[in-house]
Amino acid sequence: MFHLLTIAGSDSSGGAGIQADLKSFAAHGCFGMSVIPSVTAQNTTGVTAIQNIDPEVVAAQIDAVFTDIRVDGVKIGMVSTSPIIRTIAEKMRQYKPKVLVVDPVMVATSGAYLLEKDARTDLIEDLLPLADLITPNMMEGEVLSGLTIRSKADMEKAAAIILEKGAKGVLLKGGHLAQTADDYLLTRDGGKWFDGPRYDNPNTHGTGCSLSSSLAADLASGMTMEQAVREAKDYVALGIKNGLPVGHGHGPIHHFVTMFKKAGLE
Repeated sequence: MFHLLTIAGSDSSGGAGIQADLKSFAAHGCFGMSVIPSVTAQNTTGVTAIQNIDPEVVAAQIDAVFTDIRVDGVKIGMVSTSPIIRTIAEKMRQYKPKVLVVDPVMVATSGAYLLEKDARTDLIEDLLPLADLITPNMMEGEVLSGLTIRSKADMEKAAAIILEKGAKGVLLKGGHLAQTADDYLLTRDGGKWFDGPRYDNPNTHGTGCSLSSSLAADLASGMTMEQAVREAKDYVALGIKNGLPVGHGHGPIHHFVTMFKKAGLE
């Protein structure tokens, strides 16, 4: 069994953040562990409060995991402040995980800002160069590249700029395109498009978290980058198609569709 660590914010409604990551890890047959740098008061309609954890406590959580348990891969999600980002980056340089996927979370599905503006430089300069793969959506891609993204051609240009910031690969997600949900993977070996269906389903809370944690699990299992992207996209698409009508806003995706069917629960 592979051991995966998520370093991300806590979502009290269970749809995104570490809760989505741990569900994704479990759905991929992995043992999940968590480090919590931020706690959010959040539900399907929005984020109402954020409490960032002391960087020393974040560092202690990371040490507690790595000094006791084999870590096969790490996914980093919401990291809100410069001190927290610098602390995590230092620990990643210390422990050198075999797989590191960074989801540069900046804005929640509800529209709430989750990354402080003055922390963007630290994210770009300290954390992204350590990543095997980063997974920005189009809005995050615009911030990271400085370009306006309205088309596939724009996505390719933006991905090229983002790749120069040091990560081994960039998966620029096209879920906000008007007609498609196609993603563009760019590595030092070249680029590849991955098509994806668009479902008329409002229950999409936690899609980005679930995709990046799935990618971390797949890469840790030995998949190639392209294999991992295809599998992770298929997994999330199935979860969106069967999204759960929980709450009054954007409900969560269904993380255990296949597992539930095998168990006769659906």
